[in-house]
Amino acid sequence: MSKYLGVDFGLKRIGLSITDQEKIFAFPLTTIEFNGAFDFLKNLFLKEEVSKVVIGYPKRLSGVDSDIESSIKIFIKKFKKQFPAIEIERFDERFTSKLASKAIVSSGLGKKKRSDKSLIDKVSAAIILQDYLTYNKSNL
Repeated sequence: MSKYLGVDFGLKRIGLSITDQEKIFAFPLTTIEFNGAFDFLKNLFLKEEVSKVVIGYPKRLSGVDSDIESSIKIFIKKFKKQFPAIEIERFDERFTSKLASKAIVSSGLGKKKRSDKSLIDKVSAAIILQDYLTYNKSNL
């Protein structure tokens, strides 16, 4: 059974999350450097059967695309070229970084770990993916 991969895109780091095989739960996976993203993904797809990638869609509160959207579109174009068999979907990511920070604080981690941006990125990716799963389950 295939899994879904969640992506919290950034120009320095990319947070990744993955579902269980039943596509019920999303789990933080890792945070990777932007520059090595496609090499990492190629290796990941050799180990994990991923049928869909859910990439966060960053919008401002007004509904206007954020500045990073043009970079995400370039990333998606390259992704589709390298991995044509994997479907891509977008999902609203507003407030995920704030939610991730709150979740990390409530988890009881020490201050040093809580300020680790790579932890926030992968938890944000898990929130994006879990929200996507929940939304699609309720709209079936």
